Amino acid sequence: MKKLTVLKSLMMTAIAVLGFSLTSCNDDKYEPIPVKLSDVNGTYKARLVTSQGGKFNEKIIDFTAKDTIVTFKDFPVREIVKTIVTDPVKADTALAHIGKVEYKLDYKSKLNTDQNVVELTFEPKTLAIQIPVDGTTKNAVVKLVAKQKGFFVGYDWSMRFGFEAEKITVDGVELTPYQTIKYDIPISVKN
Repeated sequence: MKKLTVLKSLMMTAIAVLGFSLTSCNDDKYEPIPVKLSDVNGTYKARLVTSQGGKFNEKIIDFTAKDTIVTFKDFPVREIVKTIVTDPVKADTALAHIGKVEYKLDYKSKLNTDQNVVELTFEPKTLAIQIPVDGTTKNAVVKLVAKQKGFFVGYDWSMRFGFEAEKITVDGVELTPYQTIKYDIPISVKN
């Protein structure tokens, strides 16, 4: 009889605990922190996916955003150089001599309060690179375009955008045949 009383009391306790755990609080609503245009400013660590043809390359990069300019202190030019210099050994040598390339990407921002995001419309400039090959210097001009808007997302305070190298001109001659190089940043978080 004692076992039956203990079992009944345990069952009643379990039912009571279950009842309380299913009770909802009145303040369970998620209230996002509204974004401001100035929230975009900061230093970011990003996952960059570079693609050309059927080849993909992924790496972690850093950039800063401040006052309508995204600055890459070490812009990824590997695919550009390897498109111009087809010999892999010469391309690696040229990359070592080029070093870090800084690139500034202009943007205009617009607040979208319904989605709690800042929409970024990019206005890329051309990128000029001097590539040393076999004792000479090739002057490459890369036309970059952004075909889609980027976003600073208030939910996770991240920036997402992409752009592409649409055309490359070497010493005044357009490079043909040429496959577009795409730079996608699907996620970047503030440091």
